[in-house]
Amino acid sequence: MNVYFDNAATTAVAPEVTDAMIPVLRESYGNPSSSHSVGRKTRVIIEQSRRSIAKLLNCHQSCIYFTSGGTEADNLALRGAVRDLGCERIITSEAEHSAVIKTAQSLQRSHGIQLDLVRHLEDGMVDVNHLEILLSKGPKTIVSLMHANNEVAVLQDLHRIGSLCRAAGALFHSDTVQTMCHYRFDLEELPVDFIACSAHKFHGPKGIGFLYIRKGIQLGGQIEGGSQERSVRGGTESTHNIVGLASAFEIAHHELDSHENHIRSLKKRMVRGLKDLFLDVRFNGHSDNDDRLYTVLNVSFPPHPKSGMALFLLDLEGVACSGGSACSSGATLGSHVLRSLKFHDPERASLRFSFSRYNSEDEVDLALGAIERVFS
Repeated sequence: MNVYFDNAATTAVAPEVTDAMIPVLRESYGNPSSSHSVGRKTRVIIEQSRRSIAKLLNCHQSCIYFTSGGTEADNLALRGAVRDLGCERIITSEAEHSAVIKTAQSLQRSHGIQLDLVRHLEDGMVDVNHLEILLSKGPKTIVSLMHANNEVAVLQDLHRIGSLCRAAGALFHSDTVQTMCHYRFDLEELPVDFIACSAHKFHGPKGIGFLYIRKGIQLGGQIEGGSQERSVRGGTESTHNIVGLASAFEIAHHELDSHENHIRSLKKRMVRGLKDLFLDVRFNGHSDNDDRLYTVLNVSFPPHPKSGMALFLLDLEGVACSGGSACSSGATLGSHVLRSLKFHDPERASLRFSFSRYNSEDEVDLALGAIERVFS
């Protein structure tokens, strides 16, 4: 039996989501921009999906712009803020997803924007005092800080950060890819200007997501072409993927509380088992705490001769986990998040286990058995 504990990288598509997508692939083939009845039917499907998502987020449907996923959404927010909204500075952190930090660095090179990095506290939380100091002076700014870190589960206070940005007249973008459909968002109340979503993080299809843009903010197009997505994202819409996104969104919110309780119980079982196996096990970013992202556990194992091969050996045992973000799996320096937050220890293997509603207690026990064999 194989155990899949890499759900922060991607999740299995829910059967109900596949069932919702297949009829669209077979029957709703019209171009949504066409004026004939076949195209109009497809347009209705897209707008119903947009409306369904907006209702669950408590925002106007015109604030939802479909993209190919979280990376495009992050790029659209940052590049649009510089190109269209007059932002001359980006404040972010070294622990952000590469879609944010690399985009900020690219804009620094190409547009000469000022790039400031906010510090983190020892536990991985953003140093809001330092952020407030950075915001107290400088040119027009967009702040980009993720809601939950995809590797070490540190969960930031969006209300507090967003309120500081509002008070300073700065825009606030948050990569919410890891928390969307795992927590509830009220976007009428939350002080954010942009948030990103990717369907494949909550049992939807790959290749579809959205950027929320607060009402009243006007961005130009990043992908030039037709006038789709109100001229913000040219190109014929992927109707079946949009339906899959909306379906996954609705399922997740309908069962959100029960899914959270189930996943939290799995994570606690894993923590107890690891503590029973190792006297010196650590959890990077205090990812074992209840106030961290409940889907992610980042484990620092005691020094061991097999530390460098741990990920590979667990895979041979049938356990799929991660040594860091899947988006940087080709890197040779290890996790930039662990290095930037000073959690990296070359003597210890740090592995990320991430859980979904489809995982079970039996799988946790199987993984613990495999871990014991690898580190014996």
